[in-house]
Amino acid sequence: MKATFSIPILGVLIAAGIWLDARSNDKPGPAASGGTGQPILVELFTSEGCSSCPPADQLLQKLDAQPLAGAQLIVLSEHVDYWNHIGWTDPYSSAAYSERQNHYGNRFHLESVYTPQMVVDGSSEFVGNSYKQAREAFEKSQAQPKVQVHIPALSLQDGTLRAHVDADSLPAGSHKADVVFVVALSHADSQVARGENAGRHLTHVAVVRSLSTVGTTESGKPFGKDLSFTLGRDVAPNNLRVVAFLQESGQGRVLGAAQATVPN
Repeated sequence: MKATFSIPILGVLIAAGIWLDARSNDKPGPAASGGTGQPILVELFTSEGCSSCPPADQLLQKLDAQPLAGAQLIVLSEHVDYWNHIGWTDPYSSAAYSERQNHYGNRFHLESVYTPQMVVDGSSEFVGNSYKQAREAFEKSQAQPKVQVHIPALSLQDGTLRAHVDADSLPAGSHKADVVFVVALSHADSQVARGENAGRHLTHVAVVRSLSTVGTTESGKPFGKDLSFTLGRDVAPNNLRVVAFLQESGQGRVLGAAQATVPN
């Protein structure tokens, strides 16, 4: 649903701190042989304070199960904070993700931001519980060439996450892109006590806890960088995933993406 208040467009998010087969009924069917092939970044802007969001959260979980053959759906759940004032403070929310959504709202010339909203590869947006529109967006993304992105090294020791990110050079016509690195909880849940979802037990997948621009890359220049993040000693490595993606500067089209989980 749309929020009943306006939020200023704040610009590009630079960094967020570490805490740490379309069907006629518009629902995904049984899992196909997805999970390999063209990477497609799927961002869901959601909130535990929004009664329209749980169906979209459930759809994102189904997409994370890779129902689309020939594609790897890399999903991210970004919890906005502008619903927090109506009775329930979403424990996974951040103003940073509201800012990121606001910038998309500006890019897509929307009158206002809303939840649930799904953005696919930074190129298309729609109501986040519509599998039909999601499939249409996925088909468009599958037709676009992508830059190869790799996360060849990843470890978590004594509360410090270390990673290495590589990316091939940008294609002709793409002059500059941001390299974005995300740390997310693979699974999370809440027992909501107040607000529009009072009394509900909500579950989530790929809940973003950090989204940072870690560099830029230009046409004709491959990218490589070692990264280090302090997460804290209480973080369970088996509940973490990381995502790296290239996005045209100005929070434009996503040119490539990769996902990895922390080795045990």
